[in-house]
Amino acid sequence: MKISQEQANLIADPRAFAAWDPIHELYRDLRRDAPLAKASPEGYGEFWVVTRFADIQAIEKQNELFHAGDRTPTLMPLATEEFIKQMTGGSPHIVRSLVQMDNPDHFKHRMLTQSWFMPQSLKKLEDRIREIARSFVDKMLATEGECDFARDIAFYYPLHVVMEVIGVPEADEPRMLKLTQELFGAADPDLNREGSADMTAEESAAITGAVVADFHNYFSTISEERRKDPQNDLATIIANAEIDGLPIGFQEAMGYYIIAATAGHDTTSATTASAMIELAKSPDMLKRLQDDPSLIPGFVEESIRWETPVKHFLRTATADTEIAGQKIAKDDYLYLAYPSGNRDEAVFDDPFEFRPERSPNRHVAFGYGAHICLGQHLARMEMRVLWEELLPKLKTLELNGAPTRMAASFVCGPKSVPVRFSVN
Repeated sequence: MKISQEQANLIADPRAFAAWDPIHELYRDLRRDAPLAKASPEGYGEFWVVTRFADIQAIEKQNELFHAGDRTPTLMPLATEEFIKQMTGGSPHIVRSLVQMDNPDHFKHRMLTQSWFMPQSLKKLEDRIREIARSFVDKMLATEGECDFARDIAFYYPLHVVMEVIGVPEADEPRMLKLTQELFGAADPDLNREGSADMTAEESAAITGAVVADFHNYFSTISEERRKDPQNDLATIIANAEIDGLPIGFQEAMGYYIIAATAGHDTTSATTASAMIELAKSPDMLKRLQDDPSLIPGFVEESIRWETPVKHFLRTATADTEIAGQKIAKDDYLYLAYPSGNRDEAVFDDPFEFRPERSPNRHVAFGYGAHICLGQHLARMEMRVLWEELLPKLKTLELNGAPTRMAASFVCGPKSVPVRFSVN
């Protein structure tokens, strides 16, 4: 079965994710009528669109059968794919991080830092994260009742946390934010390097390559410093890492830095900003959370499900197989629509309602299986601590204008959340 051209084009259109409702309406229709169907957006290759929770999970847990690295794991036009191969000498990857790896490389590289991100290790960071959260709460309260929560708080709080974890100086944080937004917001004229809404596939790929080169230049210097003078930070682990007894490769080290320095904060920023939108629309929810702070972890979990900041990954079938009765051929490309899985009516009651009390809430926003998000526990802690510090201070809260969202089809979320508030 193949979905319509109009539906296929919408899946690939960054503006659909900025508009929010059209993409969720499309996924709802596909879950009902064509939960596993082929799509061929104009300018793109053909792929299966996987919209049901169970099918996404089934693919994610079979990492040998469905590879992340055989082709690009993020959706891009065919012309962009070809241009990247020309730039890289044949590789489909402009960055080689955990996201683009399969085993055995994926496991070996993940193990370098996994213990750093486990809950027992992160407990040592909680007091420091709380200090950072309090400083941003103070910054918000100092605005005297009006701010853009996304631009003033949500973008910078997780950024500061993760940059401190990596070992990036505070003075360089604005640079890291700019590069992240240029990388993930390549289709958004407010965020991309050229300020353009109409770039060719080749121009977009070239600009992305330039952004990646800037990351390489920056983190090459950090790596050199950490090899000479090790510190208690993630940069030291990456700079001095060994794989099979040999120093980690340059591309792999740079990929590690880039994924930590981009997805390590941007996904948390998107989720935090999205949660604020829902909170500002519901005085009753604010009161419930204030009266019962034990609901805050559930509020965080629901905000992760609700926003699902990573909108998709793609996988390549390594052999003929079958998913939900549908035959999948070797080399078929599968698009995992995470926001759709997280609103699957077969799994979530009233999935289009934001419910902090939702339990269980076994969403797939962090992925599943071997590729589950390395930083998931840090992200949860950051958000929980921020809300624990902020919510008791608020007397009233409301939107102070219409929020706007990034035009992007991979990692994205709100880019402006104007709020008005009063304090206790």
